[in-house]
Amino acid sequence: METKNFVNTFDEILTRVEKARLSVDQHRIVKIVAASKSATPQMVEAMYNIGQRSFGENKIQDMSDKVHALSHLPLEWHFIGRLQTNKINQLIDLNPSLMHSLSSLELAQELDKRLSVKGKTMNVLLQINSAYEEQKAGVLPEVALEVYEQINLTCKHLQLKGVMSIGAHTEEKAIIQKSFETTSEIFESLQNQGAKYCSMGMSQDFELAIACGSNMIRLGSILFK
Repeated sequence: METKNFVNTFDEILTRVEKARLSVDQHRIVKIVAASKSATPQMVEAMYNIGQRSFGENKIQDMSDKVHALSHLPLEWHFIGRLQTNKINQLIDLNPSLMHSLSSLELAQELDKRLSVKGKTMNVLLQINSAYEEQKAGVLPEVALEVYEQINLTCKHLQLKGVMSIGAHTEEKAIIQKSFETTSEIFESLQNQGAKYCSMGMSQDFELAIACGSNMIRLGSILFK
């Protein structure tokens, strides 16, 4: 894909993000993480050349390939997929800026243990299954505050930076909105514990997510189409 096409697409997305942001909060900054699982390193570099800096990968191997292929660029890499315990060490070695999908206390403790061995820390978001969907990972809303506090207390090598969720998998806007509002309310409750990011909203629902309080969105298909 030519860079000029990226420019047009990116400008359109930025306009939509700004419109959604300004309609609810003139002071909030909304960070875009470009979900680059379908993008080649060349496409990522083209996005970098027009101003995008943060990129998210769903799979450790894909992330590793791109981190190494693009090591000449000062990119901010986010891990946004499910983390299998047998891939924890690989993720740690990639030094992600932020890991979005910390889905349980057990995973947090295992990750903390491995970080301790390597003498490292990691910025993470607690994933919340605010849609109550069996196929989704994450803690349920009613225990989210307790789990967040437990991770803060027991996992000294994890730096909790907020929460993440995926909107309800449905065409019904009201149900999607409710799932976003649930996550946003939890995020608000955690600000006194240093929560900085509420990561929710993807290509099909980011405007609604911003309206509900998101300040970090993960866009893939509409950026790299």
